[in-house]
Amino acid sequence: MSKPTVGFGIDIGGSGIKGAPVDLTTGEFLADRVRIPTPDASTPQAVAAIVGELCSEFTIDDSTPIGVAFPGPIDHGVVRMAANLDDSWVGVNIEQQLSDVLGRRVHAVNDADAAGFGEATFGAARDETGVIFLATLGTGIGSALIVEGHLVPNTEFGHLEIDGFDAESRAADSARSREDLDWEQWATRLQRYFSHVELLLSPDLFVVGGGVSKRHEEFLPLLSLRAPIIPAQLLNAAGIAGAAAFAADRLRYERKTAKRSKKAHKKEKKG
Repeated sequence: MSKPTVGFGIDIGGSGIKGAPVDLTTGEFLADRVRIPTPDASTPQAVAAIVGELCSEFTIDDSTPIGVAFPGPIDHGVVRMAANLDDSWVGVNIEQQLSDVLGRRVHAVNDADAAGFGEATFGAARDETGVIFLATLGTGIGSALIVEGHLVPNTEFGHLEIDGFDAESRAADSARSREDLDWEQWATRLQRYFSHVELLLSPDLFVVGGGVSKRHEEFLPLLSLRAPIIPAQLLNAAGIAGAAAFAADRLRYERKTAKRSKKAHKKEKKG
């Protein structure tokens, strides 16, 4: 089966559910993004219905991989925590839930992981190899770890304990706003955070995302690390593009695994 050139990405958030077809070579949207408000009662059934409505706005070929970025860790398709959505999501297999509604295979990934995978595939880290660490600086600190093009899912490096504090409580962009820190003061906290991450992981590249990355010239030059640290490029497109790329990657992996299994079965039969 030929490699897909188009994927469809969906980004589920607390206020809106967005989706668009994605060129899997460039990461560009092939049609205008559609956004539908997240229902007040954001249960699995209600959100799945909105996802179905969103997908009906597009003509999606049967061979097109569909990926979903979700605000919480995903463990083999099962939601372990849901930020800004109904608690009834916990324990639900989101891939099965959405597959039942859409009538086709769906791959789900944590939203920070989707952003990181998108940046590694299409964005700031596209041509980089080795270990890439992405941090999204917002209300909290989301993290994604990419090793030689492979995602290490569900990292929570925003919750590292540093100097007796949960890291994001002091270094997230919300802490900068809440405590009215100037850029230099905030950069001191970011330096402590990223230095600790560097000690633990020795990444080859840091990528910084989140809304504040639009003002990266105010704080990134103030940081001193062994590895380069650069701003994200995809911004609001990262979740959709990354989810589409993740689904395509998983689909390729599943096909290869099935092929190997089939060969092994035939060999066993002959033996």
